[in-house]
Amino acid sequence: MMKNKGIIAINKPSGWTSFDVVNKLKYMLKPLKTGHLGTLDPMATGVLLVTVGKATKLFDLMQKKKKTYLAQFTFGYETDTLDSTGVVMSTTDIIPTEKQIKQVLPMFIGKISQIPPKYSAKSINGARAYSLARQNIDFELKPKVVDIYDIRFVSYINKILTLSIECGSGTYIRAIGRDLAEKLNSKVTMTSLVRTKVDKFSIENCQDIHEINRDNVFDRILPIQEFIDYPTLKVDAETHNKLLNGQKLQINKNDGVYQLKDDADTLALVEIHENQAKMSVFLG
Repeated sequence: MMKNKGIIAINKPSGWTSFDVVNKLKYMLKPLKTGHLGTLDPMATGVLLVTVGKATKLFDLMQKKKKTYLAQFTFGYETDTLDSTGVVMSTTDIIPTEKQIKQVLPMFIGKISQIPPKYSAKSINGARAYSLARQNIDFELKPKVVDIYDIRFVSYINKILTLSIECGSGTYIRAIGRDLAEKLNSKVTMTSLVRTKVDKFSIENCQDIHEINRDNVFDRILPIQEFIDYPTLKVDAETHNKLLNGQKLQINKNDGVYQLKDDADTLALVEIHENQAKMSVFLG
């Protein structure tokens, strides 16, 4: 039987937008719906999760999953976009030492306040920030709180700092570099970014978009059960059907998200809070 829902894990090439990847797969998979679970900038490479069929409904849940990046920052200059695709706006001769960098890195772990880059997809009164920036329209972006679970020093050679960063959704890696350099009285630009992991999906297990075609695309779809690790909710047939029909029921289970399954498939996700159970995502 043809798979009609799931995820294709792609190692996005540099120069491709996330929508380029989705559109290529959409053509092969039509009429099934396709989407993605978190944008990567065109210059970035790495894990891009493309959803197929009803798996597109998992967006909100997957946004809560941890992501890991391998980022390179070059000290001595800053561009308008904060990455190597932009125009150099300022330079400096102040280059920090490895010791100085390691001293300030812990300041960026935890819940931190971060101002998004002006060249970003943030919405400003209905317009994208990057669009306003390109038109030289002055505007301000409000700081937002993001979760940085860990920052690991990898190397520092010839002004190029490499960090492994584990973070939550909505984090701008470019902005971490900008703010780090500010603490060090320097300037920096992100010159490479690889998303190495999203939840349990590692870059080593991702597919090459160039090797996927209409003959093999359905073989590349991972079933929902392989990337949803919620426990199975075991209930009688009547309760099972009532939950699938959207009814809110009293079920004495621990708070959390559960899978509602038949013999071979995940039909829905059910959320239980204070013994009240209700379907949160229909996947049947």
